[in-house]
Order: sequence, then structure tokens, then C-alpha cells
Amino acid sequence: MRENLTLTKLRKGDATIGCWLTIGSPVVAAIMARCGFDWLVIDTEHGSVGYDSMLVCVHEILATNTTPIVRVGWNDAVLIKRALDTGAMGILVPMVMNADEAKRAVDYAKFPPKGVRSVGGFVAQVLHGDDYPVAANEQILVAVQIEHIDAVKRAKEICAVDGVDVVFVGPNDLAASMGLTGTPFRENPQWQAAVQAVLEAANEAGKAAGLQCGTIEEGKERLKQGFRFVAVSSDARFLHLSLKQAVSALRGE
Repeated sequence: MRENLTLTKLRKGDATIGCWLTIGSPVVAAIMARCGFDWLVIDTEHGSVGYDSMLVCVHEILATNTTPIVRVGWNDAVLIKRALDTGAMGILVPMVMNADEAKRAVDYAKFPPKGVRSVGGFVAQVLHGDDYPVAANEQILVAVQIEHIDAVKRAKEICAVDGVDVVFVGPNDLAASMGLTGTPFRENPQWQAAVQAVLEAANEAGKAAGLQCGTIEEGKERLKQGFRFVAVSSDARFLHLSLKQAVSALRGE
């Protein structure tokens, strides 16, 4: 099976950077996979990405050294199995609230005896090699999202779960759980303290902490702070911003 380069970097203690794919276009996925990101998350929770487009996006990314990761819609065995059967090399599971839910995500992503993932998905085996059913357990990245203040309080127990590679802060839902929706929550000391608590718990457990950043500047700052799985924006937001800047420039605004 091919090496999961992102997972190798994380296990060495290195930082990685990535971006979100929400449009669902294989062409966009192919372009972004050639931009130098370590990984790309194909978002099937909130993006406009159906199963067929997810599958093709995974295959386009696999043609490069970028790691394809799928954010599934929920912590569900079928959703995780179907995502990994496309050949994806990682999953991101939303709204994980405690250690039991984190372990469930790991179990769903791992073949027996380490987990309960059903053995099948010939496409993944063709893409990755005949040893896939044996090697996948060591090459599939499992990331869980801490995106509720109650989960932050259990961050240490979540980070302690064997098989969890990344704990990823979902900034918007975390803010919503704290009653901060509609405010500049990234400037809020309580929100910042919650994010810091996740980082500290991850570092203590030897796991990588991740965060979706609002700007390039924030991404740089989070890398300096010790976050090792840092995302900035998405394909749709980058496209929207670039086009707005182009139009403004042409109009001399």
C-alpha cells in the first residue's frame, strides 16, 4: 500500500497544511492537489459533494502526493466505510463529544482485529495494492473534531484514545456552543482558552492538534503555536475572494 505522507509527517512531529474542498468538482480537486498542500478534506458534511463526485475527487488527489481525506456527515459506520472504500486515506469525523465516540470512529475506520470495518471495497484495493486489507490500518488517518465546549472539557480523554491521530477544532460550532454566534468570536478570550485547552491536551497525548483558520495570517500564527494540522479556508471561499479582488481591481475600486 502507498505511504500516507501526511500521517508520516505527523508521526514524526512535523506540521502539515491543508484546505477544504466543498464545491465537489474533480477539476478543482485536481488543481488544488497540485498546489503543494499536504492534504485536502473533501467535505461531505456541509459541502455540496455527493458520493460520485467524492469518489472522483479522491482519485484525482491520489494522482499526486497530496493526501485525500473525507469529512463524513456523521460518526456512522456506513458513511466511514463508504468514504474509505473510495480509496481515501483519511477520515474526519464531526462533533465527537467523548472518548467512547472517538473510539467508535477509530473502530469504524479500522479492519479487524483493530476495528470493525467491513472487508471489501475492491476499488481501494486496486488503487493501493493487494496488501490493502492488511496495511490500511496503519496508513488510514483518523481525525476527530472537537467542536463543542462540552467536548473541550473532555479533550484529554478524547486525545487519549488509541488510534486517534488528529483532534481538530471546529471553530464555528465551538463558538455556537458557547453562545458566540454572530460575534467576533476569534477575539473572545473564552473561545481562545478553549482552543488552547485542546492544543495542550493533544500535545500531552502526543497527538496532532488541528484548526480551521480564517486567514493566512491566523494559519501562520497557529503553526507557531504548535498546531500541526492547519487548514485555511476552502476552494469556494478562495474562488469567491479571488474573483471579488479581480473585479475590484478592474473597476479601480
